[in-house]
Amino acid sequence: MSSDKRLPSQQLKSEIIRNIRTALLELGRATKAELSQRLQYSFPTISKFLMQMEETGEVTIIGLDESSGGRRAIRYAYNPNYRLGMAIFLEKNETNYTIYNCIGDVVKEGNLPSILEEDVSTLVSLIEGEKKANPKIKSVAIGVPGAVKHGKIFLIPGYAKYQNLDLKSYIEDQLSIPIIVENDMNAAVIGYMAQRNLKENISLMYLYLGKNGPGAGIAVNGEIVRGKTFFSGEVQYMPQYDNRNFIEALTGDQGGSSMQAEHKVDAISRLVATMTSILNPHYIIFCEDELTPAMVNQIAERTATYVPKEHLPELAVSDLKRDYLNGLQSLGLGLLVSQQID
Repeated sequence: MSSDKRLPSQQLKSEIIRNIRTALLELGRATKAELSQRLQYSFPTISKFLMQMEETGEVTIIGLDESSGGRRAIRYAYNPNYRLGMAIFLEKNETNYTIYNCIGDVVKEGNLPSILEEDVSTLVSLIEGEKKANPKIKSVAIGVPGAVKHGKIFLIPGYAKYQNLDLKSYIEDQLSIPIIVENDMNAAVIGYMAQRNLKENISLMYLYLGKNGPGAGIAVNGEIVRGKTFFSGEVQYMPQYDNRNFIEALTGDQGGSSMQAEHKVDAISRLVATMTSILNPHYIIFCEDELTPAMVNQIAERTATYVPKEHLPELAVSDLKRDYLNGLQSLGLGLLVSQQID
């Protein structure tokens, strides 16, 4: 929101259009007067830019208001299909992607075998093919099972072709499209909070035991915690017993299935107790296909033997795949809305 006329002309135009775009997406529909009042731009400025956006197809006229004695006001809405986004998550066993519009409605879904062990050119070809079929795709959000810093993957065990790869810059150079690359669990946290409209003061940890080893996404006061070297959430390294860390405690036990389940519950309970002691979060989220409700109850009871019960977070389960894709879509929508004018 701004009426600052000191900004450079092109920057000011882009800012006005971004603000109108954002306001129409939030309001659903609005008149010129309503936009002028909300954004604090003059009525002629709003009229001028709405006319431009209507000519390009970015906004549409959806009707006229009832007359209150004068001219009937024109009501505008944002065209949600003016730009599309693509969200892709790369996993050990599969590659999932969605193409969605500016209000998050999915217009296409796809599922392929994993491409993580293939050259990155396979990923580029996937995006390029979808762009040709859907030229309105204007942003791509990619999730990976690894640690990411500013678009560069610096830790992704088992996938040498993606290790130390600046995936964001590589694809942007190849295809000239804005890219955002995010750690899988950070994306899941973003999607979980967005779907439930969790407020800014919420803190949580989302734990995935994983096909590639355990990892977690952490949010404090609504913000993703990345840490000094973007290593936050790599809980597999957390020491738990005399000679075992978390991943060794989950995978190293011998014995029958009941003994393994018992050790798994204790290892997760110790992790929950540690996070409760350090972070004191509102929620700890598990993947619904990894833990049964009975195991979650056992974890709650066991954790209460390590830390006072009244300080325990709410333990919940959720659909990781849905949260992950929604998180990527949320990140991609941010790119779509913030783009400069053509």
